[in-house]
Amino acid sequence: MKKTVYIITGPTATGKSLISFYLAKRIGGEIVNCDSIQLYKYMDIGSAKPSHEFMARVPHHLYSVVDPDESMTVAKYQEMALNSIDDIISRGKTPIVCGGTGLYLNSIIYDMNFGAEADDDSRREELEKTASERGSVYMHQYLEALDPDAASRIHPNNVRKVIRAIEAYEYGRGIGDLSNLKFNNDYDFKFFALNMDRAWLYKRINERTLKLIHDGLVREVSELIARGYSIDLPSMKGIGYKEIVGYLYGECDLDTATQEIQKNTRHYAKRQLTWLKRYDFANWINIEKGESVGEIVDRIIDYKPE
Repeated sequence: MKKTVYIITGPTATGKSLISFYLAKRIGGEIVNCDSIQLYKYMDIGSAKPSHEFMARVPHHLYSVVDPDESMTVAKYQEMALNSIDDIISRGKTPIVCGGTGLYLNSIIYDMNFGAEADDDSRREELEKTASERGSVYMHQYLEALDPDAASRIHPNNVRKVIRAIEAYEYGRGIGDLSNLKFNNDYDFKFFALNMDRAWLYKRINERTLKLIHDGLVREVSELIARGYSIDLPSMKGIGYKEIVGYLYGECDLDTATQEIQKNTRHYAKRQLTWLKRYDFANWINIEKGESVGEIVDRIIDYKPE
C-alpha cells in the first residue's frame, strides 16, 4: 500500500492551520508546513503561524527552522519536507501537509529532480534580451504567471531578480506546464483545497490583518530590523512585512500600511486560487458560513469524489 499523505491547501485566511490541527487530532496526524514565510524564525505574527499552544498539542514540522537571511530554494524545501513526511510515516503517524505556497506543493506531489541548477547562460541572455525589448512590467507579469508567490515578493523594477526567479522556476519543472510533470508515486496524496465565498474570504483577510496589527506586527518587524536583518531580504518582502517596513521608514502612516497589507493579501489570495485551479485532481472543500471546524474535518475524512 502507498503511504497516505493529506494535503490541506487553499487561499490565505481560509483556516488551513486550524482545520489541519483538528484533522491531526482525529487521525493521529502530524503537520508539515508548506508556507514559505512560516519557515523563518522570528516571523510569527506576520506569517500567521499556528499558536504555541497548538504546536504543543500536535507535532508541527518545518516551522521556524531557518533564519530570515538564509537562502531558501524549492529544492531545499523539497528535501526537508520529504524527510519530515517519511519520518512521520515511519512512526506510524499520518503526515498532513498544510500551506499554500504553490511551488512547494509541486515539489512534494510531483517527481521533480533539482539536480540541475539554473546556470544556463544562453537562457539568461534570452531573458535579458526579452526584458530589454518588452520592458520590466512584461517580465514581472511573465513571472507572476509562473510563480505568483515569488512575483508578490519582487518589485517589478528589479529585473535582475525577476529573471533569476524565472530561471529558478524553469529548471526542474519543464516550462511551467504541469502536464510535463509526473506524479510522485511514493505516496497516496489526499489533496484538499479549501475555498469560500469571495466576499467572505476578503472580509476575513481584512479582519485578520487588523488582528495581526493588534497582536504586535509592528513590534515584530522592528525587532527583525534590530536583529540586523536587511529590509532587502526575500523574507522581508513577504506581505505584511514589506508594508510595515514602509511605515517604519516613514513612507506612509500605519493606516495606509494596514490597508496595503489588506489589499496585497486579497490579491495574493486571488493568485493562489488561480494556481490551485490548475490541479484538476484537487478535492475542493467549499466552506459555508456557520459550518463548524468539526463538520469541515468530517467532510475531509469522509470525502468521496463525485
